[in-house]
Amino acid sequence: MTRSATILLTALAPVSWGTTYAVTTEFLPADRPLFTGLVRALPAGLTLLAVARVLPKGAWWWKATVLGALNIGAFFPLLFLSAYRLPGGMAAVVGSVGPLLVVGLSALLLGERPTARSVVTGVVAAFGVSLVVLKAAGALDLVGVLAAFASAASMSAGTVLTKRWGRPAGVGPLALTGWQLTAGGLLIAPLALLVEGAPPALDGRAVGGYLYLALVNTAVSYWLWFRGIGRLSATQVTLLGPLSPLTAAIVGWAALGQALTPVQLAGMAVAFGATVAGQLGQREAPTAGRSFRRGAAGRHARSVTGGRPTSCTGPC
Repeated sequence: MTRSATILLTALAPVSWGTTYAVTTEFLPADRPLFTGLVRALPAGLTLLAVARVLPKGAWWWKATVLGALNIGAFFPLLFLSAYRLPGGMAAVVGSVGPLLVVGLSALLLGERPTARSVVTGVVAAFGVSLVVLKAAGALDLVGVLAAFASAASMSAGTVLTKRWGRPAGVGPLALTGWQLTAGGLLIAPLALLVEGAPPALDGRAVGGYLYLALVNTAVSYWLWFRGIGRLSATQVTLLGPLSPLTAAIVGWAALGQALTPVQLAGMAVAFGATVAGQLGQREAPTAGRSFRRGAAGRHARSVTGGRPTSCTGPC
């Protein structure tokens, strides 16, 4: 498969995540973000496990648990918390530092030297996202800000570690995705029960919404995301994240009747331009399937969401 086709397929993941807010507000029970996160992650993970029919072995039991915690189990609750405690769009703005965190972590863990292009495009993309999603200012909540930053840091660390560890020989991205979603869902389950209590009653619309989130928005989208991490650089993949809030804004305008101001349109152009620029001049990474090891020269060889957040960058 060509590099361009890989980028386009990977980009479908954040585009799908951009529909999460509309589905949540129009189809799902109100104020049940953790239950929604659980229903998204665990059934999707179990479905992928049933299809792949491969379980972790040896060290991959703890590796899959760590990745599931970072990419799903910690990311979802932190994202929900930040979305509820911060004024409109602020959680997405704080979360848009994710590409810059990935640049730094890639230098530390993957030996990828930061480039001026990756840093500049990350900053410009964050600026564009802020123009799209940032609403009238309100009092900032310290807990909300810390939760938003922690959610971005959690997903960034999970992305880089997914790249560093690769996959066991003979294991495809479908199984790796299933491991992570299952582990993340199992971590969310007790938290959802403790915080939100028993599951709510569901009507036909809610069942349809949850089926979409679990199968298309989570199982397929996260498979495309982790597949992309195996074939592209971690920085290149994470710079596709701004497509999520941009899609959310477009869906809100087209399906929910939300107006788009000239400033928002300008922000969309800036963020999209930065996303495209982040894909230029990048080399396609080796296909995952081997873990990274540090060579003699010191370099590495190849190796939500629920609730009602206004929008987000990266997986949500």
